[in-house]
Amino acid sequence: MKKVLVTLALLVNLAFLANLEAQTPFKLDFHGFVNPHYYADSRNVVGGREDMMLFFPKPIELDSNGNDINDGWQANMLAITARLGLRITGMEALGGRASAYIEGDFTGSTNATIDNLRLRHAYISLDWAKHQLIIGQYWYAMVVHEIMPMTNPLNMGSPFHCYARQPQVRYSFYPTGNLELLAVAQWQLDNMSQGLLDGVKASSTLFARHSLVPELNAQVRYFNGTVLVGAAINAKTIQPVVNTKGVAAKHQLHTSLTYSLFGKANLGPITLKAQALINNSLYEGCSLGGYILFSDLDGNYTTRDWHYNTVWLDIERNKGHWRPGIFLGYGKRGTIIKPTEDLLNSYVFGRGDLIDNLWRIQPRLTYNTLNGLLFTGEAEYTNACYITDTGIVPVGNLRLSLSIVYAF
Repeated sequence: MKKVLVTLALLVNLAFLANLEAQTPFKLDFHGFVNPHYYADSRNVVGGREDMMLFFPKPIELDSNGNDINDGWQANMLAITARLGLRITGMEALGGRASAYIEGDFTGSTNATIDNLRLRHAYISLDWAKHQLIIGQYWYAMVVHEIMPMTNPLNMGSPFHCYARQPQVRYSFYPTGNLELLAVAQWQLDNMSQGLLDGVKASSTLFARHSLVPELNAQVRYFNGTVLVGAAINAKTIQPVVNTKGVAAKHQLHTSLTYSLFGKANLGPITLKAQALINNSLYEGCSLGGYILFSDLDGNYTTRDWHYNTVWLDIERNKGHWRPGIFLGYGKRGTIIKPTEDLLNSYVFGRGDLIDNLWRIQPRLTYNTLNGLLFTGEAEYTNACYITDTGIVPVGNLRLSLSIVYAF
């Protein structure tokens, strides 16, 4: 009943906004899509939203009979990525143009709230001749949406490519017609940091909130009609230990630095996209890497990052009805520092710490009717090489998927 009431309220508000447009100078642009999606996996995987967002296959786990409990095909179908967006334009303010954008889908903010309406974007944009200011919820700064892989499932290239949105203040300066200097300060909501909360490993916005320091990002981009290239540096500061009861945690902070090189080229009917990440800790961005915490009996602790560097390439035909494409990704874990004798407890936070290297090959074929209706078939093979007591053990998963998109 609650979902029905929310949907009815949404429809009433849309009707109200449509009527408002006829009476005001504002222009309302509604758009979105419906996207039923079928997928089948050859084994259990680590992922989110009913595993529609696939990160990597689970390791081999043997039962009492010596059989791998994670091996075996399974299938599912969802339409939770159905999306509706509204852009409002028509206002002039402070010598420039002002606009607003709000967008939602039904993937939920967590696995527990899947199928619920979720806020994707909600921001105000102020635009001048050489400046732009965006305030609100928008793409996570390490997500360069202009180069986002056009893969079929929800993961959009992650964990090799980041995929998240955060509340933020984003400022762009265009000193020339081809150069952009970008600075971002961002906070957390759906995608949260990991740490010790009241002595227990947890994911929470409290680790970032108690640091008092927003996640900071700086980028430089060059673009023309054919090529976009850029570089980024990202600094995330958290307080890894937070206590809400008992003895207050010491205000010790941990900062992780991540670097990125990225590019895109439109070569006639072919589009190339690529990125390299020197990734210290992008768990919040649905990527890899993390940090390790060492603590002693007196409550003192030290933290150190562990790397997980990734590269990926996406190639796609951008014209015609038939549009083949392929995504290739590779990641390699750095060394995780082991505890020293004077530090009794250690905690590893992040994603992929048990995987030595990870790679993916993901060909796809889309039939585009050129009027908003698309059909896509895809095969995605992801191989994870797990570190075990007996050595490196590779594990692979094959995902087969079909989807239909009706965009409007």
